[in-house]
Amino acid sequence: MDVVSDAISAVRVGRPSSDRVRVGGRWCARLAPYEGAGFHIVLRGSCWLLPDGGEPVALGTGDAVLLPHGTGHVIADAPADAETVAGAVPFDRWADGSLPRPPRPAPRAREVELLCGKYRLDHRHAHPLLAELPPLVHLPAGEGAHPELRAAIGLLEGELDARRPGASLALPSLLDLLFVYMIRSWMAAGSTTGTWPAALGDPVAAAALRALHSDPAAPWTVDRLAAEAGVSRPTLARRFTTLVGRPPMAYLTWWRLTRAAALLRDTEAPLATVARHVGYASPYALSHAFRREFGTTPGRYRSTTVTPDRAPAGPRTASRDGQGSRGPSREGVSASASVSGS
Repeated sequence: MDVVSDAISAVRVGRPSSDRVRVGGRWCARLAPYEGAGFHIVLRGSCWLLPDGGEPVALGTGDAVLLPHGTGHVIADAPADAETVAGAVPFDRWADGSLPRPPRPAPRAREVELLCGKYRLDHRHAHPLLAELPPLVHLPAGEGAHPELRAAIGLLEGELDARRPGASLALPSLLDLLFVYMIRSWMAAGSTTGTWPAALGDPVAAAALRALHSDPAAPWTVDRLAAEAGVSRPTLARRFTTLVGRPPMAYLTWWRLTRAAALLRDTEAPLATVARHVGYASPYALSHAFRREFGTTPGRYRSTTVTPDRAPAGPRTASRDGQGSRGPSREGVSASASVSGS
């Protein structure tokens, strides 16, 4: 596993969900803050996104926007005043047409088509790579911009159109791919100011991180890790600490315990199995370190952190979506909705 994949898998809970929405006329819908990440992609037309506490963002055809921390927001046909925002219809009910939108006279209908979705994440122990993402990542469309992301959007749109055999597996997988590509695009952006893009772009720090993430249970030492990165021990310690924000062995301890927390949350594997998987010699050693990091025992953590459909052993993502917007989203992706303006 690489760092980005591990950062996502450590906090992902359940399967992603999405709605394809067609709307015309004047409209305004609210998505409340939630435990996860959300995205919107404008497939056709244009609209506005108004994040809570942030500046309005104009979105055009092909634009994608990621809200990695579940920031509450409004999407609307145009910039909206405070009164209109306060009267915005809840998105979940608006998307399936069960509620009318606020009365806002429209001189002529303007149709917009959106792909909107959610990733249910456990932000309590997020990897710092995800934690340093800004509240909103806007990825504008443009010639040659984010080609991998554009390809994923095209594949996803095609699957939604065709509803082909195997869609219940293909669609959630494409949504996961979309999440990865949005994070990649953020990391590749020239305006990115976070430390983790720099760490993953540094040959020494990146080599050390790859080694630690590929086999966290190995008996790593700074000397062994320096040899893996092809540098001296002082060089590794200096560059790793500067770019990652903590020394190599401190990062390894934190990552082992973060992986242990994910296994406790997502599986029913015995504590001894979890301990071996993350590099602890005994359940007692893991329990002692776990309590020091998380302030609770592994058993209490597991009993108070419920994930549907836990696996009997080993790491696995739960298969039931817990935050889909409509009934069919229990399969990962809900059917498209068609809504016309008044």
